[in-house]
Amino acid sequence: MVPDDEAPPREESSTGYPEGGESPSRYDWDDIAYFLELVRQGQLVGASKRLKVDHTTVSRRIRALEDALDCKLFSRTRSGFVLTEAGLGILEHAEAMEFRAHSISRAVGVERAESGGTVRIATMEGIGSFYLGPRIRRFHHRHPSILVELVTAPHWINLSRREADIFISFPKPSERRLTTRKVGEFRVSLYASDDYLERRGEPRTRDDLERHDFVDYIDDLIQINAVRWLTDIVRPRQVVFRSSSLIAQYASASSGLGIAALPTFVAAQNPALRPVLPNLTTRRDIWLSVHQDLEHVSRVGAVVRFLADQIVHDREFFLGEGRTPGMA
Repeated sequence: MVPDDEAPPREESSTGYPEGGESPSRYDWDDIAYFLELVRQGQLVGASKRLKVDHTTVSRRIRALEDALDCKLFSRTRSGFVLTEAGLGILEHAEAMEFRAHSISRAVGVERAESGGTVRIATMEGIGSFYLGPRIRRFHHRHPSILVELVTAPHWINLSRREADIFISFPKPSERRLTTRKVGEFRVSLYASDDYLERRGEPRTRDDLERHDFVDYIDDLIQINAVRWLTDIVRPRQVVFRSSSLIAQYASASSGLGIAALPTFVAAQNPALRPVLPNLTTRRDIWLSVHQDLEHVSRVGAVVRFLADQIVHDREFFLGEGRTPGMA
């Protein structure tokens, strides 16, 4: 008998797995890294850049994993690679494997957020464009190896299907296996431009609003009820412009078209927008959510801490209490 340490190397098949007697369900653990990166990037080219290999290598390793598991893990669409039900089924286990692998580095104190990677934040258009976008520069200075992707969408983002890593929302998500916490709240008030108020007069009472023009959302296109804030404040008689875009509403109010209900962080962009009947307001909570499988990933944790600290730091700004927004 040949001792184990003197045994000749075993031949490998074209898929990279040992020939002879192995279970057909056996897979190469390294392929899990390729699987996870393709999930996060959604594109072969993006995954190959992150893994520093050719895109054909990523494709080959994914095919090898699918062959070993005897199932299709991805569907290819116009926008990229999307997980199948089978892919979703193993994603949780793959991320658990990644977390355990990282725990070895943490145990000896070598893992850092600077190991880099991509983190995708999803949120609504207004807070993403007017508040988060300008603050990403500071995060980049702290963590230059972490690429932040900011997705703004008018619909609900599903973290369980990995549409994003982090979700900043106004209603509290109800998905399972999320770590969710309230990090702040913001005020929504009525605003109009100096030009509009000079032409139409400044309302002094709620009854005066009956004679004014308003800007609002398109009701039947609202997908998140939390943005129905105008009717929380007033039910206007005359709406002269509707848009599914909060930025378009802000722009039209800034141009002098009418009165709009705007969050503080939006109205603050234009000093020529003035509060109308400031005692008429409503509030919304700001919730920060991350999937439990990702909250211990160092790069995701770095982004979560930055976002939470920044929003808490700007509490007075979000509540319209007069302080210029700063950088935590």
